[in-house]
Amino acid sequence: MSTMRFGVLLAGVAVAAVLAIPAEAGSLADQFASCAQKYSVNKAASVMLECTAADGKLSDCKVIDAGAVSGADKAAICVADALPVGSRTGAIKVPIKFDPSK
Repeated sequence: MSTMRFGVLLAGVAVAAVLAIPAEAGSLADQFASCAQKYSVNKAASVMLECTAADGKLSDCKVIDAGAVSGADKAAICVADALPVGSRTGAIKVPIKFDPSK
């Protein structure tokens, strides 16, 4: 069983959520692992998305900064489908970090 670690920070939230659990143990960890594998993100990468938050979900995400890691932009949009946003509404920036080495 491999462990993958990914960080997520929603704009305006003071604490980053870091997942360091087996990839098959939780749905958000599953989504990160699945998206990273699907788009061949096997290096550390940071992506900034701008999305619309409503009804606890993100939609209409656009990449505003993807760095140089191939596939990270598509993987971040893939991950955004599973990110909970609680009661936030409107346009928000969503930084997503992939670090499969941890």
